[in-house]
Amino acid sequence: MHPVTGEYDYLSQMVPHHEDAITAARQLQRSGRPEMRRLGQSIVTTQTAEVGRMKGWLEQWYRQSPAPSPSGTTMPDLSGLSGDQLDKAFLQHMIPHHMMAIMMSQQLLMHGEAQHAEVAGFARKVRDDQWAEVRTMRQYLTRWFGAQNLPCVPNMPGMPDMTPGPHMSGMPGMPPGPHSETP
Repeated sequence: MHPVTGEYDYLSQMVPHHEDAITAARQLQRSGRPEMRRLGQSIVTTQTAEVGRMKGWLEQWYRQSPAPSPSGTTMPDLSGLSGDQLDKAFLQHMIPHHMMAIMMSQQLLMHGEAQHAEVAGFARKVRDDQWAEVRTMRQYLTRWFGAQNLPCVPNMPGMPDMTPGPHMSGMPGMPPGPHSETP
């Protein structure tokens, strides 16, 4: 991930980033855990719709700019994995993958780079929805595989503390309310 330098840059990076997540999340149809199958389906459904929206905005507002192109995947090929290996690998890689989208969205918002209100609202939704999913995925990873398997996730200004500890147990999702968009 490189710094987001504007709305077009955000959208053109986010399209292949979402497509990467969709490809990995489809593999969870094979998971033995219903929670993982639901998580995978939710990511596929949500992010497929978001890719369509972003491509529409790129076509509408940035027709003269180059189309988004994959810049290398951050998710491993999960097709050869099954059972616990599939679930653990997905969680260990999707948490940092989501964190990249959260950071890109927060960067766009903090620097006031969104040119359209729709994109600013979209970036807030991506940030907040994926933060809630990160919390859920961290709970699954800890419950099923132990806290030693958690990937490093930095704390971010305006976001709840993500360090492992008793405060992380039983948290259903990020609480509603405003989140910091300025440093």
